[in-house]
Amino acid sequence: MTKQAAQRPRGAQARAAQVLPALHTMYPDAKTELAFHNPFELLVATVLSAQATDVSVNAATPALFAAYPDAHAMSLAQPEDLEPLIRRIGLYRGKAKNLAALARLLVERHGGEVPNDFDAVVALPGAGRKTANVVLSNAYGYPAIAVDTHVGRLSRRLALSVQTNPDKVEADLQTLFPRDRWVFLHHALILHGRRVCMARRPLCEACVMNTFCPKVGVE
Repeated sequence: MTKQAAQRPRGAQARAAQVLPALHTMYPDAKTELAFHNPFELLVATVLSAQATDVSVNAATPALFAAYPDAHAMSLAQPEDLEPLIRRIGLYRGKAKNLAALARLLVERHGGEVPNDFDAVVALPGAGRKTANVVLSNAYGYPAIAVDTHVGRLSRRLALSVQTNPDKVEADLQTLFPRDRWVFLHHALILHGRRVCMARRPLCEACVMNTFCPKVGVE
């Protein structure tokens, strides 16, 4: 048994086998709720979504992409040019700075295209492991589990992981679920966390996993 497996909660593998079909029942077509038409738009939207809702991002990006439709156009912008277009999104000043720098690096290093390479995306300003997982899985079909607050919370609540570090939660989930279901799992857990298994008042009675969920941390 590996050290990682030894640290998982008891019965995690058996629960995982129940979680996946339950999520398929509830969210058969689970996918990202960020609106995008190409990898560049997805990258920008994902950077903007940090500590912000997808709703607020989707409300801002149409005007942003109309003004700056690709990396080449955005690379010519200064942060103060971008700020008015994303002002409704949290932490918009820092994000405007990151987007301007990100676009310049895309042009300088990758010809204006979003690279299909994990390390290259992680190296972009405002990106990170979660951003790279979201972008590569949705844009290029890369098998990944991006751990945000919802995925992390549900992983612990379902006793699939005891970890609080997103990278360690990701590693736990990868060992519990088939590789070809990682992307679905990520999206389905996010939807479930938003619609049913909320942080403060989870709707346990309305959940198809109510009979086997350990409800860790639920009062």
